[in-house]
Amino acid sequence: RSDAVCHAADQDWLDGCGQLRRVSTRSVYRWLNAWNEAGAEGLEPRSRQRTETSEVLPKALLEFITLEHGRDPMASIPEILRRARQSGVIAPDAPIVRSSVWRATKRMGLDFRRRKKSRGRDARRFRLPHRMQLILSDGKHYRAGAGRLKRVVLFFLDNATRYGLNAVVGTSESTVLFLRGLHGVVRRHGLMDIVYLDHGPGFIALDTIDVVKKLNALLIHGESKYPAAHGAVERLNQTAKAQLLRNWDGNPAIDPACEALELRAKHFLREVYNHTPHEGLDGETPHMRWQRDPRALRFPKDVEDLASRFLVEDTRRVSADHVISVDGVAYEVPLGLAGSRIRFWRHAIEGHLYVLHEERSVRIHPVNLVANATSGRAVGRTDVPTTSPAPVPSAADLAYQRDFGSVTGPDGGFTDEESPA
Repeated sequence: RSDAVCHAADQDWLDGCGQLRRVSTRSVYRWLNAWNEAGAEGLEPRSRQRTETSEVLPKALLEFITLEHGRDPMASIPEILRRARQSGVIAPDAPIVRSSVWRATKRMGLDFRRRKKSRGRDARRFRLPHRMQLILSDGKHYRAGAGRLKRVVLFFLDNATRYGLNAVVGTSESTVLFLRGLHGVVRRHGLMDIVYLDHGPGFIALDTIDVVKKLNALLIHGESKYPAAHGAVERLNQTAKAQLLRNWDGNPAIDPACEALELRAKHFLREVYNHTPHEGLDGETPHMRWQRDPRALRFPKDVEDLASRFLVEDTRRVSADHVISVDGVAYEVPLGLAGSRIRFWRHAIEGHLYVLHEERSVRIHPVNLVANATSGRAVGRTDVPTTSPAPVPSAADLAYQRDFGSVTGPDGGFTDEESPA
């Protein structure tokens, strides 16, 4: 018998739903005993009497719970049980199992689940009427390649037309990555009126604030922990995850280099997403809505004008050996500026530094210690100009000129005229 039970437990059996399953030896023994006692009827499930409330909890307690939940929906089950003991509904030492109360409230249709606290915000959907009035940007983190390397793609989206403007890929959500993507948007599609971002590290940086200000655009940071405020770009992230990024994790056919991934992301955005019918556009594609918009695009005057908008101004004090420190790197400045505080400009994307010297913009470089060790030095002082202005007369000089100016010559001696009495 024991061998037969073990053999039955090792087999796969079809249940009533047609699914293969295995049972334990304990279950087989239990079924065998039930067969010996009552035959086939012993294997039938036992009928259970269903109740709408509870068979073990007092009726008065159930009525009290219903009443208190209606008066105070935020009160928890332990709190209501404490109130019941204080009110005399149940004895102070009555053994009430909270799980039994929970099951009873579920059967009674009372919802004791915790509710998210409402912030009372005036949340309404919006969309501006024309293109480039408002752009949104957000990052999507993922892994790519056989090495499962961490990457992030930043998408730029137009609010009015849902048109994908740009996509850039990097290893982290940095300021340089965002500004590089913003530079591509301005170069390809023109200037915008408003930039709407969340509180990512690259979005709240001072460089981002300065550059958006130079673009004459308004920068808005959405409410923290409220992704629905920029739901359009969040929906784009979900679409990209489902259609583009889903097979990149651990795939040896995917090159994990940021340049290769960025090319794939831009191709998806411009050739696939922008030409796919959008439910929010009444079945039109973002490309069709973008092309039909009557609002003219605005571009910077030229390449130099665009580059100047991505220059961030700062100040530093020059050391005695003509060096300023920026982000822990020592840069050498032109001679004659030692000890003074100078203004310099840093390109927010490329990182190049420029100073104004003799009315010209000069790019400065990190100090080359090896070259300075072998190069010659200027003779004499370099901070004294070759031509000095005439000194301002002192009070004693003015008194001398008043009393003897008419009888003394340029060399300080007396002239041939009669000396004063």
